[in-house]
Amino acid sequence: MRTIDADGMHFETLNDMIRREKDSEITIEKCLGQRYIASGLGGKKITIHGVPGNALGAYMDGSEVVVTGNAQDATGDTMNEGRIVIHGSAGDATGYAMRGGKIFVEGDVGYRAGIHMKAYQDKVPVIVIGGVTGSFLGEYQAGGIIIVLGNDKGGRAPVGNFCGTGMHGGKIFLRCDQLPERMPEQVIAGKADEEDMAGVEGYIKEFCGEFGWDAKKILSGQFYVLVPNTKNPYKQLYTQN
Repeated sequence: MRTIDADGMHFETLNDMIRREKDSEITIEKCLGQRYIASGLGGKKITIHGVPGNALGAYMDGSEVVVTGNAQDATGDTMNEGRIVIHGSAGDATGYAMRGGKIFVEGDVGYRAGIHMKAYQDKVPVIVIGGVTGSFLGEYQAGGIIIVLGNDKGGRAPVGNFCGTGMHGGKIFLRCDQLPERMPEQVIAGKADEEDMAGVEGYIKEFCGEFGWDAKKILSGQFYVLVPNTKNPYKQLYTQN
């Protein structure tokens, strides 16, 4: 395993070192804001101590990234495959246009997480968020699964305003006692049934295993599932009929 001391290192230098490294396992120490780590990368496992910069894992194609702290904006932007595990919180646009792989965030995420997520054939991107999200979660979502666990935030909806605006594919699961007061017209929301939960139970257990959470306790909570309204006018623009 290779260890890289990124203290004061320019992001281009760091990323060049990662790409040239023949060892498949890399640990980055003292990371502070370096952008594009693991961008387009496959076949490596990267552990990051510190705070990586924007576009961590952008276009990533099969690598695994574990962050022991927080991450900034656009984590997993348009990623194809792989896993990103964040032992902290993440910024805005987490999973933007994501089209494969998994992102697990133990804490909170910012605005517009999962915007433009999409799925194709056997590629189903998944985002699991342990805490709460900002507004516009799943905006224009076209596929994939977003799960927000709320981390026992008093039972209130763990999302900001305009959740699922323009949604025309995929599903959003919210663990809470009640939904937000106002939901966009493009979304149909209801309590998740056994069939709904069977489709995401494995992801939730995997998430809990990463962070040492009690999966049984999490799964015993009330979940709501949000799906697109079939009369949604956006569907005609973004999906093949």
